[in-house]
Parts: sequence; C-alpha cells; structure tokens
Amino acid sequence: QVQLVESGGGLVQPGGSLRLSCAASGFTFSTSAMSWYRQAPGKERELVGTISSAGNSRNYPSSVKGRFTISRDNAKNTVYLQMNSLQPEDTAVYYCNTKILLSNYWGQGTQVTVSS
Repeated sequence: QVQLVESGGGLVQPGGSLRLSCAASGFTFSTSAMSWYRQAPGKERELVGTISSAGNSRNYPSSVKGRFTISRDNAKNTVYLQMNSLQPEDTAVYYCNTKILLSNYWGQGTQVTVSS
C-alpha cells in the first residue's frame, strides 16, 4: 500500500532553515509527481510545491517562491522540502502528497513551528 512518511519538522527561529523529508513506498515513485502541502490552525490546506517525476519541473506559490525548494532522489524514493528564511506565518503541519489515478495519498504530517 502507498505510504508516505514525513520527517524533519521542529522549532526554528525566524530567518532560520529546515529541510523536510518524505520517504515513499508502495508505488512507483520514479514515475509519480510529488507535492508538499501545509495546513495552519484554522486554515485550509495549501500547496507549497510540486515536482515532476523526473525532477526537472517545479512549481511554487508566490507565498514561498524564492524561499522553499522542492527536490527528489528517485534512487532513495524520497522527496525533500528545503525551507529558508522561515517566518512565523510558515508555522503549520507539512504534508507530503502524491496523486495516483484519481486518488490522493497523504503522509501523517510533520509540525513546523517558527517562533522566537
């Protein structure tokens, strides 16, 4: 079965950096686009980055463009989210996602808290 396991979250000061990882299994990772989403308390889940299956195409919303970088290692079945210049408004639970046929699959999420 599809499994997505996020790690790397934690508490960081404003201006700091974190790198999240998502280990994938149960599907053909190398042919699947992958995404990161986040959800802050009381807000809807929002997309923060998508990477194509080969890793040669990436998309970001304006809220994180220039600060966040999504990457992947198809040999390790892992997708990453490098987050720089973190701000308190980046505080959220971050989720890994893939879409297979018509179904969305999610990890359990990892908490990122940006606070001094």
